[in-house]
Amino acid sequence: MVHDHSGFTAFVEGERYYAAGIPWYSTLFGRDSLITAIQTLAFAPEIAAETLRLLARRLGRVIDDERDEEPGKVIHELRVGEVARLAETPLANYYGTIDATPLFLCLVCDHADWTGDLSLFDELRGDVDAALRWMDAFGDLDGDGLLEYRSRSPSGLRNQGWKDSHDGVMDKDGAPFEPPIALVEVQGYALRAKRGIARLFDRAGDAGRAERLRKGALVLEEGIERFWLEDFGYYAMALDAEKRPSGALASNQGHLLWADAVPPERAGWVRDALMSEAMFSGWGIRTLAAGESAYNPVGCHTGSVWPHDNALIAVGLRRYGFEEDFTAIFEGLLEAASLFPNYRLPELFAGFSRSEYESPVPYPVACRPQAWAAGTIPYLMKWGLGLTPEGFDRRLRIVRPSLPHWVNRVDVSGISFAGASVDLSFERAREQVTLSDTQIDGDVEVCA
Repeated sequence: MVHDHSGFTAFVEGERYYAAGIPWYSTLFGRDSLITAIQTLAFAPEIAAETLRLLARRLGRVIDDERDEEPGKVIHELRVGEVARLAETPLANYYGTIDATPLFLCLVCDHADWTGDLSLFDELRGDVDAALRWMDAFGDLDGDGLLEYRSRSPSGLRNQGWKDSHDGVMDKDGAPFEPPIALVEVQGYALRAKRGIARLFDRAGDAGRAERLRKGALVLEEGIERFWLEDFGYYAMALDAEKRPSGALASNQGHLLWADAVPPERAGWVRDALMSEAMFSGWGIRTLAAGESAYNPVGCHTGSVWPHDNALIAVGLRRYGFEEDFTAIFEGLLEAASLFPNYRLPELFAGFSRSEYESPVPYPVACRPQAWAAGTIPYLMKWGLGLTPEGFDRRLRIVRPSLPHWVNRVDVSGISFAGASVDLSFERAREQVTLSDTQIDGDVEVCA
């Protein structure tokens, strides 16, 4: 494995991917590399394609309890070096992740929509099938239609979602959940994946397969209902081994908005919970609400602010029409970045509010730089400018463009869309942001 000059981009077996973070995680992480590829798809679709090919070659092939490996499962973490070569750690090729597999499928869909091309989907058809089989055959531990995790490895991770610290998933009283655990955001990823892959099967002429996937998506929709807490007006972050929901208010549910997995009539409730004073620090949304029993503003997943978490939530809020909240998160993260060295957002920072400290409080051992933190601002810019791909129709739509309040002009060059290169300029006129200039090299159209 060698690194090139683009910072996070690294090579394995001749394919590029985004290494997770420096200094602790400078290697391939399924979840991190996939989310970063999603964030940067508008600017580097070729890296997304290479990441998918690399992960496809390393899909789980066998049942290996030591590595939490199963057929069709996307790898969690690849380690190289002497310890890995001596096989002294299962983390050399470790598969303990519940969310990387549906995220793999989500990126396949996003790549096809952005490029307007089914060739990568066709190339990876067998791997897509394997990943779909894994979700149904292995990801659902008890046959109830939900994805759950439980490590079988003595050295494996207790928690296998993105909040993977030992205390990252807890009940209302602050006690850590016991596996097997079903995470709410993972159900959203799986729902988004099945809906998206169904569309691609339709385009590929396999209507029967598409319909079966849509039926599976309906089962997931019904399953997500089990997370809704009517008395609280928000979604539980997780269900425990007995399928009891956590009442703790957490950021996980915001990813359901990103996945378009929240009924419209509930979106406002979720928005109110996420943007409440207990959750929104002024710099970003906390992982866990202030006032919860387990809340710790300098806890890894118990009250800190993670930029990538906020990016997915903000995009979800904009998807459901909450423009002001999208802008509030975007502006908060931009201001936070301006107060870190080199304008570089770290992996996470403390959840203290802006009324307590004039600048965000660093988390001592956060990776900086960190890939999905670095991908946060480009992703928010792409969504803020309303870049909406209709790749198969060779049309890039500009939908309700917006900018942070202090930004009056933005030029974006070299957008790679459907085989063309597009340059766009946006300008503010009072409260309105409009597309002011377009340069296209290729056979696509831009519609404002």
